[in-house]
Amino acid sequence: MNPPAPRKVLMTADTIGGLWTFALVLCEALCKSGTEVALVTMGRLPDAAKRAQAARIRNLSLISTDYRLEWTDDCARDVAASQEFVLRLAEALRPDIVHANTYCHAALPFGVPVLLTAHSCVATWWRACKNTPMPAQYLAYSTWIADAISRADLLVAPTSAFLHEFRSVHGRARAQRVIRNGRAIPPCRTATKEPVVLAAGRLWDEGKNIDVLCRAAQAGNLAIEIAGDNTSPDGRVAEFENVTLLGRLGPDALLQRMARAAVFAAPARYEPFGLSILEAALSGCALVLGDIRTLRELWDGAAIFVPPDDAMAWRHALSGLIAEPARAAHAGMRAQAHAERYSSEAMATGYLAAYAALLPHKQELPLAGVAA
Repeated sequence: MNPPAPRKVLMTADTIGGLWTFALVLCEALCKSGTEVALVTMGRLPDAAKRAQAARIRNLSLISTDYRLEWTDDCARDVAASQEFVLRLAEALRPDIVHANTYCHAALPFGVPVLLTAHSCVATWWRACKNTPMPAQYLAYSTWIADAISRADLLVAPTSAFLHEFRSVHGRARAQRVIRNGRAIPPCRTATKEPVVLAAGRLWDEGKNIDVLCRAAQAGNLAIEIAGDNTSPDGRVAEFENVTLLGRLGPDALLQRMARAAVFAAPARYEPFGLSILEAALSGCALVLGDIRTLRELWDGAAIFVPPDDAMAWRHALSGLIAEPARAAHAGMRAQAHAERYSSEAMATGYLAAYAALLPHKQELPLAGVAA
């Protein structure tokens, strides 16, 4: 029996990378269950493709703002303004649940239960990518996270490994659980595969580690295509050689590329979940992934794992699959079958159960465990 759906949910998010995809997929599933969702976004205003995505979802109201994101430089004034905006919005909408995907909003006095999903954070990113103490400029950001954890009614993370890492840095929450991210399983998931390696993500993000693919391609006969934004929110532009940059693609265009690519590479040093990996697997791509705890948790037995910074190992793994189409096709089928456990329906069921546990008439439901 499915858990009861809340009448109204107020959700916060931003429009960069996987968080937008997560929010739209979850909102669509929640709205199908009868819940009205108001999705308020910060950061870069959604482009026409994103607005069209949201407009197709009945019972979803998209409220877009361009307040600076909580982890960017000189954001304190924008964060304070966005907090006031979201609080006033909650007073007007009177939601049953607030689902915060942004830390600075999770501690606000909404007067209703607050669920906080930790998708990533600067502190755990810094530990994985820099291995040095986090700079003092992130003190306010760390304080927002501490307040969020102490006041949110439930903390959710997409993998056990990331939840463990997050708690080791920021401390335990009142209650916590793991709910896997998910994607809808497309009715037609593959096309004729081409001898191409595809990668996708925020190219300026050191955690994505795209540079190792450039080094792997330097002396090899590899066709590597990379989709994603190479301009960071603060205006820095990342440059790459030996690969084909596709730029920022819309959702449909990216899925078409995935349908044709034989191999999908994600050499991440840091990846709490990786929705683009899931999309590629559903498209029948063979997966070659950075050998980190979160990706092992999700894809062990369905992917080839390579040390993130070993360019020679990446060249060998990718070249081997491209040279053997039958092996790549078999690996793609294995990844595809494994990916079907991470469906949007499973994710929505997990979140509906979490919401129900927080509503006053469902306090008896347990607040610990894993919803896979």
